[in-house]
Amino acid sequence: MNYCFLLPLMLGIPLIWPCFTATESSKTEEVKHQVGSHLRMKRGWMWNQFFVPEEMNKTDYHIGQLRSDLDNGNNSFQYKLLGAGAGSIFVIDERTGDIYAIQKLDREERSLYTLRAQVIDSTTGRAVEPESEFVIRVSDINDNEPKFLDEPYEAIVPEMSPEVIQVTATDADDPASGNNARLLYSLLQGQPYFSIEPTTGVIRISSKMDRELQDEYWVIIQAKDMIGLPGALSGTTSVLIKLSDVNDNKPIFKERLYRLTVSESAPTGTSIGRIMAYDNDIGENAEMDYSIEDDSQTFDIITNNETQEGIVILKKKVDFEHQNHYLIRANVKNRHVAEHLMEYHVEASTTFVRVQVEDEDEPPVFLLPYYLFEILEESPHGSFVGMVSATDPDQRKSPIRYSINRSKVFSIDDNGTIITTNPLDREISAWYNLSITATEKYNVQQISAVPVYVQVLNINDHAPEFSEYYDTYVCENAGSGQVIQTISAVDRDESVEDHHFYFNLSVEDTKNSSFIIIDNEDNTAVILTNRTGFSLQEEPVFYISVLIADNGIPSLTSTNTLTIHICDCDDYGSTQTCRDKDLLLSMGFRTEVILAILISIMIIFGFIFLILGLKQRREPTLFPEKGEDFRENIFRYDDEGGGEEDTEAFDIVQLRSSTIMRERKTRKTAAAEIRSLYRQSLQVGPDSAIFRKFILEKLEEANTDPCAPPFDSLQTYAFEGTGSLAGSLSSLGSTVSDQDENYDYLNELGPRFKRLACMFGSALQSNN
Repeated sequence: MNYCFLLPLMLGIPLIWPCFTATESSKTEEVKHQVGSHLRMKRGWMWNQFFVPEEMNKTDYHIGQLRSDLDNGNNSFQYKLLGAGAGSIFVIDERTGDIYAIQKLDREERSLYTLRAQVIDSTTGRAVEPESEFVIRVSDINDNEPKFLDEPYEAIVPEMSPEVIQVTATDADDPASGNNARLLYSLLQGQPYFSIEPTTGVIRISSKMDRELQDEYWVIIQAKDMIGLPGALSGTTSVLIKLSDVNDNKPIFKERLYRLTVSESAPTGTSIGRIMAYDNDIGENAEMDYSIEDDSQTFDIITNNETQEGIVILKKKVDFEHQNHYLIRANVKNRHVAEHLMEYHVEASTTFVRVQVEDEDEPPVFLLPYYLFEILEESPHGSFVGMVSATDPDQRKSPIRYSINRSKVFSIDDNGTIITTNPLDREISAWYNLSITATEKYNVQQISAVPVYVQVLNINDHAPEFSEYYDTYVCENAGSGQVIQTISAVDRDESVEDHHFYFNLSVEDTKNSSFIIIDNEDNTAVILTNRTGFSLQEEPVFYISVLIADNGIPSLTSTNTLTIHICDCDDYGSTQTCRDKDLLLSMGFRTEVILAILISIMIIFGFIFLILGLKQRREPTLFPEKGEDFRENIFRYDDEGGGEEDTEAFDIVQLRSSTIMRERKTRKTAAAEIRSLYRQSLQVGPDSAIFRKFILEKLEEANTDPCAPPFDSLQTYAFEGTGSLAGSLSSLGSTVSDQDENYDYLNELGPRFKRLACMFGSALQSNN
């Protein structure tokens, strides 16, 4: 089959190429290279390709012609086109084999179509040749402008830095088709600060820019295809370039002098003011540190990390009278500075701070932080102890008044002189800790205190005495010169030198004593027997007087009595048995005393509990009638009466008679039970003296009762009593009458029931 096709040139003018033949025998032939031909070997078939320019305006664009070698022009052959796009995009003239494009083609949508051609004999309906495959390629034209797909663009670039950003545009045209997709970049807006490389789209900073002057820039970039030749298409985009901060500015004080004040009463650590330096940088680059030159001992500056202010604080208390103003020099520098930026921070910014000390009314000040005085014990009343002194540190120099807090031994006058008011005894108290208060007379709120320590010096006013109580025993058969006791002494006085005691017997004991004493000259002495043999029956106890003298000035001597018991010793000559007996006797005595004390305590508590219990039992109730068992004969009147003399507040007829009968009750006939009922019941008639007495008692009780209600209309006038086995005899409240009830037995109960028998008897007669 011959293929005839058109090939478009650069200028869009199609050329008609000759037809080529493809037969069955050509499947095995070698590929023929011909100028302008597109014959290639593929799977043993010879096939051609046609080119169609995209976006052609003609609706029936002639692409090429298919013609069989067997076609002799008698119109008996029919050409058919098969494959993608056949019939919809491409059509073929069945008689001539001409191929047409009936739609506009877009290479960017599809650049290649593979079709099949077939020749059929219309007379027989059979294929004349096998199907032949060919390709239609859509050739590119410059119909797409460049586009920036990654917009919007935003770049953050450090100020004073040559760093760059790159933008890239894309063109949908075929890059292999001439210059349709070759782009050229240019800068429409952004000069003279920025420049762009035409072929790569790299944006460069052309000059050093300062963020503090302007921190954002808008740059407009244009991209053109066909390397900018006439007829080229273009696209634009915007780039926001932000300059990030670098620490190229040092902090600077705008004030050359700051004036601050501080009160002399302000404690250490007090904030007395703030100073402020300004830095054009931002963020971490604006963090700064303040300091004071010459290492001031009175003030210091710390940095507030949130506000970047310098806070001046008091490092040591100030005194207006000592120094009333200070002049300090402060400097400031950045906290974070890179090495390559140190040239901008060579010299730190400084300022002066003048601090004025304000005078305050201060409390008095003692000349010494504490005072120590000494005085001899037993000094007479009014003896001089010492003197304290305080002054007003303020300029007005207020007079001072002194006082001693809680002391009964010392007093102080307005001159600060301390004297005694009571005798002093070192053995009772060797030291006194006083608190002296000084108060300004012009302002009594200004008070200060100082500790005063008074030491009471010792004088030899106490004679030595035994260091302990001695229980001394000697055996009956003791020989002469036997040591029976070692004694020692103590002295409550304080001695400059070590105490030294001298032991002797009294003159009487020396002449007639059965014992002698030997001074060991080490503040101890031994007692020895001066004879042989002692009698427990004749002289069970000996009392000897021991004289003890000290080495004080003047020396004092005391007489101490030593008790010596005669002991019936054991075979070994030990006095331990006598000591044990005395110990047991003393312990037994102590045990008996303890038991007696415990028993006495128990008896006292038992007696107290008994008294409390009896009081609780005897305590009268305010309304004793409320605890009784009231029945139908209780009347209560809620209307207000006329007072205590009102006898018309109730209707006595209700007590005299009643037509309401009680329900019949089964009554036992035994006389003993009737008598028992008589004894247990308290029957009171309305006109009896007992009834009147009862009412008067209740009236008196109500008058004397402080808890009774303040009205006399609510009173109880009669009660039946409790414990009656026969039940109530009252007819009040009875809901059922009994005509057959016989009350004749009431006449048998005695004169106290005569009135009741008359009442019920008259009621029965009236009912009958």
